[in-house]
This record gives sequence, structure tokens and C-alpha cells, in this order.
Amino acid sequence: MKYISHYLPVLLLTAITLCLFTDLSAQPMLPSDPEQTPIDGGLGLLAAAGGVYAYKKLKNRSAE
Repeated sequence: MKYISHYLPVLLLTAITLCLFTDLSAQPMLPSDPEQTPIDGGLGLLAAAGGVYAYKKLKNRSAE
């Protein structure tokens, strides 16, 4: 009986800590779906600029 009275506060504190820790470490709700943004204009300009740059490099290489 003497040992139980020494371990009872430790066991209670451990049980309370474990219960609180599982609540704190739980993941939040998933975020909602993001807004859909069109990327057509910028992506088209970037592809066109890359094509012009590649054409210029190939033309300069064949001229040398």
C-alpha cells in the first residue's frame, strides 16, 4: 500500500499528460481547394521567348 501511494500521483500526471499531448499533436482540418488560376498568357509568352532564343543561338552557331 505504501508504494501505490507514491506512484499514484505519477501515474495520474502521466495519464493527463498523454491525453493532452494527443490533442495537441492532432492534425488540423485539410485546407479547402485553392482557386484555379489560368496560366495560359504567361506560359505562352515564356515558350515564345524560349523559342526565339533557341532560334537565335542555332542561327549564330551555323553562321560561325
